[in-house]
Amino acid sequence: WRKNYYNKSEKKLRPILTMGKSGENLIVTDNISKYYVLDLKSGDLLWSNYNSSPFNSQIKTYKNKFFIIDFNNILRCISIKDGKELWNIKASNTFIKSQKKLSIIIVKNVLYFNNSTGDITAVDINSGNMLWQIPTQNSTIYEDTFLLKNSNIVANDEMIIFSNNKNELYSIDLRNGNLRWKQNINSSVQPSIINNLIFTITNEGFLMIVNSKTGDIVRITDIFKKSNQGSKIRFLSDKKT
Repeated sequence: WRKNYYNKSEKKLRPILTMGKSGENLIVTDNISKYYVLDLKSGDLLWSNYNSSPFNSQIKTYKNKFFIIDFNNILRCISIKDGKELWNIKASNTFIKSQKKLSIIIVKNVLYFNNSTGDITAVDINSGNMLWQIPTQNSTIYEDTFLLKNSNIVANDEMIIFSNNKNELYSIDLRNGNLRWKQNINSSVQPSIINNLIFTITNEGFLMIVNSKTGDIVRITDIFKKSNQGSKIRFLSDKKT
């Protein structure tokens, strides 16, 4: 099937869509404040609503609801069935908009997300009550915040891991938000946790392997060192696209 649920004036704004799936439903949000749900098999529109501001995050689903963050740093919990907002929570008061889609993860009935100023917030997924919040940036200079680019956040049963382009890789306790350790690694790429190791690639092209318990760097590999110039160009071209 092929469907389009935008009128002429909306099409002129060139909306950028973000999609998520829950059962037989396709959830769609965009950067012009619209959100709606389609039947995945037929493409039929089940419902459509508008938000007070555009959306700028991943979509995460949980049972009969989905979660999304808008440009005002407000996390919204929305019913997949009818589009009704069940609760919302404002993470920060800032006019700075994120340069990258904000990240959301769910671990054991708790939702964790970052915002445009680098704060990490934990929320009870059923009630919407904030459990804890930790700031990662102390700067009050707007230009510094505007240039901040965080990686997506990832987690295991003990910790949240993420990094940014300010030369910071963080490990935060999943239960209470306490800082476990911080390492000097410059990366806005989503890290991976495998057993007791963290893998990430820096913005300069180094593969970093870090001990997840201590934050110690286990290995650094220059991924371009043994490549010829032609290989570098092809790799960077593929990366850009």
